[in-house]
Amino acid sequence: MKKARLEDMVKGWFVGNFEPSLYKTNDVEVAVKRYRAGDYEAAHYHKIATELTVVIRGKVRMNGAEYGEGDIIVMEPGDITDFEALTDAENVVVKIPGANNDKYIVEEG
Repeated sequence: MKKARLEDMVKGWFVGNFEPSLYKTNDVEVAVKRYRAGDYEAAHYHKIATELTVVIRGKVRMNGAEYGEGDIIVMEPGDITDFEALTDAENVVVKIPGANNDKYIVEEG
């Protein structure tokens, strides 16, 4: 049996092919992401991975649409989204497959 603390993981990621990881695999990546109101991530997309986001707590905006507790957002490869926490929020994020270096920032302008 292993035990760890979420706050010891990098940005909440605890399963995947990175360090630290509680289960090292290229098949999937899993995180519990915690945000403060106003936290923002620039528009980006993945070429390989499908990314599933489950809003556990709070309200968020992705690509201009608002989501709340219980909403599940599926971003397919090539789908572009940004992210903003409208309130303090917590999400579970799953990326299939786990694909290192598969985040592409969209240049503005």
